[in-house]
Amino acid sequence: MTTVLMLGSAPMAVEAANWPRGFDKVVAINNAWRVRADWDFSIYPWDFAPDRVAVPAPDQALVTEAAFVPAQNRYGGFVYAGATMAYTAAYWALDALRPRVLAVFGCDMHYPAGQTHFYGQGTPDPLRADITLRNLEAKSVRLMVLAAQQGCAVVNLSTGPSRLLCPRVQLSELATAQPLAFDAARVAAAQAREAELAYFAPSGRYWEDLSAYDTAEIDALDALWLACLP
Repeated sequence: MTTVLMLGSAPMAVEAANWPRGFDKVVAINNAWRVRADWDFSIYPWDFAPDRVAVPAPDQALVTEAAFVPAQNRYGGFVYAGATMAYTAAYWALDALRPRVLAVFGCDMHYPAGQTHFYGQGTPDPLRADITLRNLEAKSVRLMVLAAQQGCAVVNLSTGPSRLLCPRVQLSELATAQPLAFDAARVAAAQAREAELAYFAPSGRYWEDLSAYDTAEIDALDALWLACLP
């Protein structure tokens, strides 16, 4: 069984520094490589500050848009999946690592007043005005469904408020985590609607022509995905 830890930059992320290496792979998003020295992949976007990019050891690798854009495209593209690095990293991991369990921590996309990231104040990526981020909860259901279709359970190790609807588990429960049981007919309807809309930008840069997308249609599609949750 391949278990992947996907680590974000929420204040709680530092708790993972002392966890035993109970994961086959560790994927660190943006600055999260600073939390654990034993990360396997550091994934970050094109506009990430160069002085914050990790320096990989021989057994570590950096993941940029050259790898994650094609991967996310294989799962329908950024408009449907949600253009945050948390969702991007998750789809890349599903594509490249084929995990049995994808455990996320510090990726809750919840930003209360005060410290937003473990390193201090950051720019909350999911809070920007963006057509793909109108319903972060629906995007999490879509992720869980597509993961379940390839036999992967997506679970959340965090304990605080979260925009993710993924099941909450403890470290000791990862071995028994099961893929989401979803409504197959409703999933088929959501995927058929995605095919009809054909909201796809091969470059990943959907924002270069926003006139191609109708937010009302995206909202309706998100509602279809939410309805897939048991």
